[in-house]
Amino acid sequence: MYSSATTPTPTATRTALRPPTAAAGRPGPKQVPPASRPVAPRGTEGRSTDARVPAGRTALGLRTPEAAPPVGHRLPLARQADGQVLRARRPGQPLGPERIDPSALQTPAVRAALGSVARICPAFTPRQVLREGSRHILVAGTIGRAPVVAKCLAPQAVRSEYFEQLVADFHHEVAVYRAFVRHRPPVRLPRLVAADHDRCVLVMERVPGRPAARERHPVNAPTPGEVRALLGAVRTLNLWRPPGDVFQPRLDYQLEIARYHSVGQLTDRDAGDLRGLLHGLGHTPLQLCHGDALLSNMLLAPSGPVLVDWEQAGWYLPGYDLAVLWSVLSGDTAARRQISQLAQNGGTLARDAFLVNLVLVLMREIRLYDVPGAGEEQRIMIRRLYDDAALARRAVRAAVGTR
Repeated sequence: MYSSATTPTPTATRTALRPPTAAAGRPGPKQVPPASRPVAPRGTEGRSTDARVPAGRTALGLRTPEAAPPVGHRLPLARQADGQVLRARRPGQPLGPERIDPSALQTPAVRAALGSVARICPAFTPRQVLREGSRHILVAGTIGRAPVVAKCLAPQAVRSEYFEQLVADFHHEVAVYRAFVRHRPPVRLPRLVAADHDRCVLVMERVPGRPAARERHPVNAPTPGEVRALLGAVRTLNLWRPPGDVFQPRLDYQLEIARYHSVGQLTDRDAGDLRGLLHGLGHTPLQLCHGDALLSNMLLAPSGPVLVDWEQAGWYLPGYDLAVLWSVLSGDTAARRQISQLAQNGGTLARDAFLVNLVLVLMREIRLYDVPGAGEEQRIMIRRLYDDAALARRAVRAAVGTR
């Protein structure tokens, strides 16, 4: 939130989604200032995501495909992520986190957002525009000496066809932060400072840290230790049981299956298999999930992972957050295997719920990115999504066959 191939051939060995069968000295006087030294991003210097992955295998124990897609297969272009970092800098000199960027603060959209923030926080002093997108505007600033972040609905959202949904999601996030004031969750999140429900304004504590990734589908995955910490935070949230009237279910599974079936993303057999698993999960307790557990919505802070952007928080079938993380960690086989093992540890019902979530999440990702005009990087990414979807379908069919 802060700075937001073909079908694999299964081997005869294991499948991770197989369903259960029943220095720092004092600097010298002439030392070069640190700001003039290019610093490699933490955890990415010279490291390839394939370094931790056994050659030729996916996270599910299947061979990595190398053939080209069928002739005529449409390979879409990923849509541009909402917003971009607006901090201008000179080559070789990163912009400090507290440096004011006057030009970014003077755009009409940002000025309108700052006017809304001033209504609820007159002492707010803007320092830096973190994001100016079609949906949200994020401005870092201070209230006194306290660093904060203001989040506002962008003026462009008013003209969007999804305006009503964007407003509903923003209202839901305000309600979630207010609920967390009364019922503190067992995970770290920004503290609520002020909120204006009517004008869609949130002012939150600014937590020091960096996003686990800046892209939705990152090329460079976090380190194994960081992945373990992020999964630990997600699982801690999932196991928390707040009072029943605080959150509501956020996903109509039957409706989602029908929607993807109607547009041809799910075949008749796919839809029937998913409904069969759902029927067996009818009495399974729902699980509190973040709902949008992307790496870009997790900060790696000195005190541990911090979860941000709670617009989709609510009750889901078990394993929804794990399914989201599995879908975006396509380059990290070890992380995917770890996620699959966590899903299996809950037993057959938890595993079936994870599979249902995984198929629906992958259908959403394909629908989001399968658009005309793909570049080469987008072709590779969307091919992986189709491969993952085929793999998840086979796992669902195998799970249904054991019932």
